[in-house]
Amino acid sequence: MSQSERPTPSQLQASQAAFQEAASGLEASDFPDTTFTHLVLSLQHAALVHLGDAPAPGTDERERDLALARQDIDLLALLNEKTYGNLTGEEEHLLHQALFDLRVRFVEVVKRG
Repeated sequence: MSQSERPTPSQLQASQAAFQEAASGLEASDFPDTTFTHLVLSLQHAALVHLGDAPAPGTDERERDLALARQDIDLLALLNEKTYGNLTGEEEHLLHQALFDLRVRFVEVVKRG
């Protein structure tokens, strides 16, 4: 299938079944819950890593990559746009706070050079 072709409903269903079978050997305790909160926190942490405010996973090194930090923030903004009106108050607050904090921090980092 080329990238321009969309998977059919039966292909989507088959891929989901294959995925579930492949993942069936993993214990639920092997990975965190898959929640909206976890998604927001993961993107927020990635942005902090790319801003140089947190070490990269598995290392103690901090490196700044403003292009990737911006992409992380833009992804959170896209998530905010696409989920408008469909979040709980707590989820909305978390997302808005993450966007605010990261945008302010991004501006600080850029101005500081």
